[in-house]
Amino acid sequence: MFSYLRNSIRRKLARRFTREYQTHIDHFEVTGLGTVSYANWDNPLVKTRSITPGNVEFFKRFLKKGDFAIDIGANTGIITTYMALACGTEGTVMAFDPNPFVFKILEENAGLNKGLAHIVPHNVAITDADGEFYYHSSEASFNNGGISAESNSRHGKFGLTQKIRGVRLETFLEKEYPGMIEKLKLIKVDAEGYDKEIIKSISGLLTRYRPMVVAECFGKLSQEDRFELFDLLASRGYTLTYFSDFTSEADFAPIANREDMLRWTHFDFMAVAN
Repeated sequence: MFSYLRNSIRRKLARRFTREYQTHIDHFEVTGLGTVSYANWDNPLVKTRSITPGNVEFFKRFLKKGDFAIDIGANTGIITTYMALACGTEGTVMAFDPNPFVFKILEENAGLNKGLAHIVPHNVAITDADGEFYYHSSEASFNNGGISAESNSRHGKFGLTQKIRGVRLETFLEKEYPGMIEKLKLIKVDAEGYDKEIIKSISGLLTRYRPMVVAECFGKLSQEDRFELFDLLASRGYTLTYFSDFTSEADFAPIANREDMLRWTHFDFMAVAN
C-alpha cells in the first residue's frame, strides 16, 4: 500500500511540475547478440522498457545488416534500438525527436551497444517545410507531446520556452547524408496522431525509394482521418497490414480497404510497397 501511494504521488507531481529525471541502465540477453543495454528513463509516467529476442527478430524480417532505416518520433529510443540491432554496426538507424527532455535519453541510448548497433540521433521534428515550431505537452515532465505553428496547442498546456526546429526529411537527407538515401529500407513513424501529416511530408521518399513504412493509427483519429491515412499509402502502391506488437510473436491481419481502419481503436500497422 505504501509503495502504491508513493508512486501515485510521484506520478501526480510529474504531471504538474517540470523537472529532470535520471536514467538507469538495464541489461538484456538476446540470442545471437549477447548482452544488450538500454537506458530506462526514471520519469514515473514512463513505462520501463525491455529488449527481447522477439523484438529484434520482428525487425529482422524486414531489415538486414547494412540497411538504413529511420525512426520519426523516436522518443527515448526503444523501437530505434530494436531496428538498429537488426541493421547491425554495418547499417544505420537515424532517430528524430524534437522533445529535448526525451532526446537526452535517446542520445544516451544511441551511445550504448556500440559493438552491435549504429544509431544517429537528431533533436529535430520532421515537417513539410523547414522552420521553427512550438512544442506542447499535457504533462509537465514532457514525456510526450507535439509541435504546432501556433502558441496554443491541442497537445496540452505545458509548453517549452524555446521553439524547436523542424526539417523536411528528403531535403535534410539530400543535404546532410546524400550517400545514404539509396540504402533506405524502412521508415517508422510515431507522432501522437500526426502520422498522416508526416507521411504526406515524406511522400517523395516513398515514391522514389519505396521503403517499408511502420506507423500508428492514433486512437482519437476520426473516421475521415483513418480513411485518408489508408488512401495516402494505398494510392502510392502500398499494402497495409495490422500487427499487435513489436515482436516476432505478434498477430497480423490484412488491412484490405478503408473500412478495415475502423476495426481497431489504437493500433500499429506496416505498409509494404507492391
